Amino acid sequence: MMEVCVKQLWQNLHATKRKLQYIFTQTCFVHSRRHRRDYYEKGNLVALYQHKVETGQLLPDEHQEKIVKCLQELNTKIKNYSPPKQGFFQKFFGTGKQHMVPKGLYLYGTVGRGKTMLMDMFHDHCEAKSKRRVHFHSFMLDVHARREKIQQRPASYDPIPPVAKSLSEEAWLLCLDEFQVTDIGDAMVLKRLFTELFKNGVIILATSNRCPDDLYKNGLQRSNFVPFIKILKDHCQTIPLESEVDYRLRRAVRQKVYFLKSEDDAEDSLNTIFKILCSKENDIVRRKILRIKRRNIVFPITCGRVVDCSFDELCNRPLGAVDYLAMSQAFHTVIIRNIPQLTLKQKTQARRFITLIDTFYDHKVRILCSADVPPEKLFIAVEDTDITEDENRKLMDDLDISQSSESSKASIFSGEEEIFAFDRTISRLVEMQTTEYWEQQEVS
Repeated sequence: MMEVCVKQLWQNLHATKRKLQYIFTQTCFVHSRRHRRDYYEKGNLVALYQHKVETGQLLPDEHQEKIVKCLQELNTKIKNYSPPKQGFFQKFFGTGKQHMVPKGLYLYGTVGRGKTMLMDMFHDHCEAKSKRRVHFHSFMLDVHARREKIQQRPASYDPIPPVAKSLSEEAWLLCLDEFQVTDIGDAMVLKRLFTELFKNGVIILATSNRCPDDLYKNGLQRSNFVPFIKILKDHCQTIPLESEVDYRLRRAVRQKVYFLKSEDDAEDSLNTIFKILCSKENDIVRRKILRIKRRNIVFPITCGRVVDCSFDELCNRPLGAVDYLAMSQAFHTVIIRNIPQLTLKQKTQARRFITLIDTFYDHKVRILCSADVPPEKLFIAVEDTDITEDENRKLMDDLDISQSSESSKASIFSGEEEIFAFDRTISRLVEMQTTEYWEQQEVS
């Protein structure tokens, strides 16, 4: 009898132990789930960043941690924020209660340091309900397209306020990646556009390779652009990302997608890869015509969402950001053959190639290339002085600029902007060869 009681007691103890273990496990699971929910629902960006470091998704980086804390502060400020609504008297007489609009952030630093990654993390997990993440190229294309629609009205009508109003109504938090100003058309509208956006309560988070004071450096008519810099700095906290690690260069290459023409199998390899890609498409090899802005852009060799073309087709034709954007929407993989080594003699082609890579990178387009030289040697600052001067003189004549004027020193003639921007292009070409980059397209 005693043995039965002891045995029953022992079984009861084991049962109690199992129940306690179950309760403990469930409590830990619930706590863990709540902790994870803190990352995604409560916008705890610091905890999310630490979680990514602890799980090996990111490497520890004190410079990035500093930025994350600033992003967390911004997230806290916008939690209950909504843009001020302008009434009749405020709009026309400037009266009424003044609303405090939180300052945005302008992150700048060398390529490959994690600026875009941090901005995307903020955009995906912040408290704002009305937000938009867009590459600066695409943003300005959108702005100019809206202007064109509105400019059908009388010439005296200013299209910028209604454009800014429509943008503000769609999203009061704008995350602008790769903020750069190289186009005079963009430069001339930015002051008025952002003045209106900030007036409407829009908050900006921007990433750039340049500090604000260096934007549109040596650009044509830069004196008209300079007031925009003060407006930007007044409404955005400027923070450098000073990490010494280029994370793009640390990633492993998935497969060979960049071929040197000096290698015997370069063309054969691209031909083979094209056939493999075509076998996965529900289509035949044929030419395709993209209709862009009332123009027909012909690509002779395509199959489904794969296109096989040359550097000449992409960068020697008069194509621009709007054309490359249309390509990124039509094709998920682009083969670019015969990329030459570029010098200052080919500033126009270099500018197009920079824009092409920026656009493809932002839209996760996969590229395969054959080139004369490795990525780091694609652009060299060597020029044929006679040819360059002739080209510059023709362009100055077209723009009615004298060689003795201040505008003759603009970066459009010196190639300074291309030299600076090509570092970003090289870094992106390296990243576009990695496993992580290719898998983004496969997932999407």
